[in-house]
Amino acid sequence: MDRFRLRALLAGLCLLALGGTALGQTEPLLFGTRESFSAKLTLFTKWTGTLSRYQGEVEGCQSSICDKAAWQRFIDGLRGAGPAAQLDAVNAEMNRHPYIEDPVNWGVPDYWETPFEFLRRDGDCEDYAISKYLALRALGLDLGTMRIVVLQDMNLDLGHAVLAVYLDGRIMILDNQIKRVVGADSIRHYRPIYSINEDGWWLHQP
Repeated sequence: MDRFRLRALLAGLCLLALGGTALGQTEPLLFGTRESFSAKLTLFTKWTGTLSRYQGEVEGCQSSICDKAAWQRFIDGLRGAGPAAQLDAVNAEMNRHPYIEDPVNWGVPDYWETPFEFLRRDGDCEDYAISKYLALRALGLDLGTMRIVVLQDMNLDLGHAVLAVYLDGRIMILDNQIKRVVGADSIRHYRPIYSINEDGWWLHQP
């Protein structure tokens, strides 16, 4: 995502937040930012559409397209492990996949994949984050502790997305650009724009 699109996104989200969000703040602060929360997900059609397609795949996708058996074996193999070990394993497994941009992969500027699409075709930053989120959801991790974070990488001056998980009083970041799961407090060059899960979304400001 280029700088122009990031700025337009931020401006639009600020206007949406002013239109009636309920304010809330989670501790610790995500990359040191203030948060405004809203439960309204109607404008986030890529996210809600991905969740809907994933549910449909779980319920009825053909095995030749959705390898549900392999997905289930991966999930079952991590059951019983502690949350930290599950984060490490999920992060490592998804990060094995090659990065490929949406215009090359899908012929469109921006497409949010389901895990089955990602495992079959690889993907870009938000696709890693979504697959990690839904894998951890399948493992029973509390949905309220996880968020997809859309942010600006200040070093590269580009848009990026990661998964943030609140665990034992810290925010842990699962990032396709970083090999290991790391604490958010160790990353200085990310500026979050918004974060989202199935409960709602948060606007982030300095």
